[in-house]
Amino acid sequence: MQDYRTLRVWRKSHALTLGVRRAASRFPRTGYASLRSQITTSAESIAFNIVEGCGSSTRKELARFLDISIKSTMELEYQLKLAMDYAVINQEEGKGLSGEVADTRRMLCGLRKKVLASGSEL
Repeated sequence: MQDYRTLRVWRKSHALTLGVRRAASRFPRTGYASLRSQITTSAESIAFNIVEGCGSSTRKELARFLDISIKSTMELEYQLKLAMDYAVINQEEGKGLSGEVADTRRMLCGLRKKVLASGSEL
């Protein structure tokens, strides 16, 4: 088991989640409820899976949860693009959040690689 609060990638994903939630709260009141829900769910999923993975008893299981987080970053990146194309998030904010998503994904990939290289037990 690992304390998720000690991980820089968790702190980054938590800040990303808060930023995405703030951006989504400014969506128009009608017409974008599904995208608003999906975008916040994807952002939260990144951090949730890091936390859940830290409760794992093996490195392989932790790596699986990190992989799910990585996949959630892919989903979020597209949802941000869609939100920018729909003009419900301005380009500057959307590109900033997308950059944070890409940074988070790089960190997750590095951590996953490190976890898999270090053996089977935590």
